[in-house]
Order: sequence, then C-alpha cells, then structure tokens
Amino acid sequence: MKIEYHRTLVGDRVRVAAFHQALERVIVKGQSVVVDIGTGTGLLAFLAAKLGAKKVYAYEMNEIGAVAERLKTLNKLRNIELIPGRSTEIIDPPRGDIVVTETLGNFALEEFLVETMNDARTRHMKPGGVLIPGNVAQFAAPVTAPRLRDELTVWDRVGYGLDFAPARVMSLNNVYIRTLKPAELLDKGKSAVRWDFADFSQPNRMARKGDAQWQMKSATTVYGLAIWWTAALGADLALTTSPLAEATHWEQLYFPALEPLELAAGETLLAEIRTKSSEEAGTDIAWAMAIVNAKGRERGRQALSLTKGFLP
Repeated sequence: MKIEYHRTLVGDRVRVAAFHQALERVIVKGQSVVVDIGTGTGLLAFLAAKLGAKKVYAYEMNEIGAVAERLKTLNKLRNIELIPGRSTEIIDPPRGDIVVTETLGNFALEEFLVETMNDARTRHMKPGGVLIPGNVAQFAAPVTAPRLRDELTVWDRVGYGLDFAPARVMSLNNVYIRTLKPAELLDKGKSAVRWDFADFSQPNRMARKGDAQWQMKSATTVYGLAIWWTAALGADLALTTSPLAEATHWEQLYFPALEPLELAAGETLLAEIRTKSSEEAGTDIAWAMAIVNAKGRERGRQALSLTKGFLP
C-alpha cells in the first residue's frame, strides 16, 4: 500500500485548499450528490460531506480504499458510500450533480484523466452537472540552464578510457520529474506556450499532440523543455504546477534535448510533443525540437521518445 504517496497528497495544503474551495462553491447543502473518482484515503469525499453534500459516492480501485473506509467510520461520515473498483468499469453507476477527481500526475494525464473524464461526463454526471476539473491545459518552456543535462550526461565522465555513449542516449530519451527554477527557463518562464488543452465538457482523445515555438532575442543555448499543467477548478480558480506559482507536491517535467541546441538571435526554436495515455498501454511520450533560421529554413532537428530509452 502506497501510504507514503497518499501522505504527500494530504500534506499538500495548496492542493487540498484549492479542491475544498472548488467544492464549497458548488455544493448545495442537503441537496447535492457528489461523485469522487479516485478517492484514495477519501479526503475529497470527506470534504464534500463536511460541506453538506446529501450523498457522496467515492470510487477507489486500489487497496488504499480500505483505509478510506476506516477513516469514514472514524469520522462518522455516514452519507459516503465507498465503491471498490474503477469508475469506468462500473455498470449503471449512480449519477451526481458534481463529479470531482484528482487523478492528476506530474504529467497531467499519466493517471488516465482523459479516459476517466470522458466516462464521467456521460455516465456519472447528471445533465447540467459540474465537472471538477473542468479542463486541463499543458504548457512548455525552453530550459536554458545546463544543470539537468549535466546530471543526465554523467556517462560522458566515467573516465578510465571507457565510452558509455549509448547509455547517455538512453538516459536522454526519457522524461524526468524535477523542480525547475524560473531562472533556468527562457524569459524566466514568462514566455511559456500552451501546447495542449483538454475541455472535459466534451469528448477528448487520449492521444494528445501540440506544437510550440519561441523566437530568440539573443544567442541562447537550449537544453530541453520544461512541461507543466494548469487545471481549472472553477470560473476563476485553478491549480497549477507552474514553476512560477506556489509549490505543490507535484514537480515539473524535464524533456531533454539529445544535444544542446545553439540558437542565434532571431532564430526560432520549434517544439512538437505527442503523448498517449491509457490504462491498457500506459503512457507514451515523444518530443522533437528543431531550429529555424532567420530565412525560415529548418536545421538541427532532434527527435526523442520514451521508446528509445529505459525508464529512469
């Protein structure tokens, strides 16, 4: 049982406060039925009950659900029904006025959020109901500091006359969970580009793709991409993993470059990102970066993919 992981979730005060505020805004005391998908220890379901929900249905497919059951009893929350299993596999599920899920990872979609929300909208939510989150946007920014590349290319410094180049290539064809500082990003992260947007009020594909570009104001070396997300929890309420925002238990992702990209002033960095996440196949990510010179000609394209590396 990954109790340590759930401890970090409960201890993330930014996360908990954001979801509490989101639920508080939409729950009508004594009337609202809430569905919590992926309840874990039950915290969001407990918050919904405390906020006055008439009934809460909480789904959990993992053994942590047994802990949620004990905590429900301890806290005398009798209007919560814990349902063991994956929400997408339940036949004829009860519908709620509000469906909430925090199945978000460092990579926003690694816990199959799109698949969950597609199903939640059509089978778990009453007509006119509320989905939390309502959408998720993903952002990218060029990494202009060598710190993480230096960490991953230790293979070049083995010494003793040994060549570990193939291992270095495998290391760079991976995605890493790291905390990045604004100073390590182009324009301190202020020029981040949204490369993906999933609006859960409508069907979404599990395969995602997006592009981004940045024109350099001065000569710049790029070592990879930083990736983060923002989830809309209400009209003006959001939760984000941006390095420019208050820290959460989540971190950013680092997509390395195979070799540093040396760009001159006026040149443009192009980035292409492709992902696919499903419970059956897991998560696959591919990314490419290229330089376009001032005449519009592409040079220095690099294509990387998890299929070319080993998991870190």
